Amino acid sequence: MIDYQPLYTGLQSAQADAWAAQLPQQLQTAFDPSGHGNLQQWQAILAQIQRPATQHRQLDQDTVTIGHADDLAPALRAQWQQQLKAFCPWRKGPFDLYGIHIDTEWRSDWKWQRLQPHIAPLKHRLVLDVGCGNGYHCWRMRGAGAKMVVGIDPTLLSVMQFQVVRKLYGEAPVYVLPLALEDLPQGINVFDTVFSMGVLYHRRSPIDHLLALKDCLRPGGELVLETLVIEGSAGEVLLPENRYAQMRNVWFLPSCDTLALWLKRCGFINVRLANVSTTSTQEQRSTEWMPFQSLNDFLMPGNPQLTLEGLPAPKRAIFIANNP
Repeated sequence: MIDYQPLYTGLQSAQADAWAAQLPQQLQTAFDPSGHGNLQQWQAILAQIQRPATQHRQLDQDTVTIGHADDLAPALRAQWQQQLKAFCPWRKGPFDLYGIHIDTEWRSDWKWQRLQPHIAPLKHRLVLDVGCGNGYHCWRMRGAGAKMVVGIDPTLLSVMQFQVVRKLYGEAPVYVLPLALEDLPQGINVFDTVFSMGVLYHRRSPIDHLLALKDCLRPGGELVLETLVIEGSAGEVLLPENRYAQMRNVWFLPSCDTLALWLKRCGFINVRLANVSTTSTQEQRSTEWMPFQSLNDFLMPGNPQLTLEGLPAPKRAIFIANNP
């Protein structure tokens, strides 16, 4: 079980006492076995995995790596591989855990390569990653020197994947909590950098999401926002009638000019577009560790510029902005 006391202490030191006070009860509720049918199974597998001694930990390369293949006997590695597959689908990565390469659905390192040159250095910063999945980017943030990284994601499977990686890594000021942004107290304003990547288009009210992100930032803090966009001028937004790339929970896809306007209307300053890229079937795809349908199955046969619904294929933008 993760020792959360350093997290509570860190939040108190950052003057986020209100959240530090309510967080133990939030975590107790989120990890209640009666709330999720697979939680006890996942926890039992996690308890069986014991960390061999290793000094090899690498967080500043594309693959988050812990341990060497030689640190595990072949039979134990085969056992671990089957145990880790009980946590499928693995969507964000890649990871290499004692020689077991977890080839995730997303090449999340590509996104990191696109954004890292444009963000403020993370050294000594308190970081929040909203909708962080299994925490791949949280580890990369720590590898870039962040003082403490707090990831939040309401998907319990993703949180348990993080716990597997963290158990093998050992103690670290990196946490992934089974919470949504709405679970944080309003107006805490303590984080130096807040990331929201792949979340905005899932929100029914994108403006409320941007305001909530701003509420988490200290004065002068930096927002790193990554989301789906469309081509178009200021004011243009795509609202799918039903599904988008077979996803039901996609709401607003703005043009870059529209998104910049939203950020400014929400009170952000220094709004700048860092990157625009079309998502390829090499960046998001089915793998041994995510054997279900992926992007290639959601594009129009013979015309990858369109989704199955006839809408523009996924294009993603990264914006950087500051809290005044």
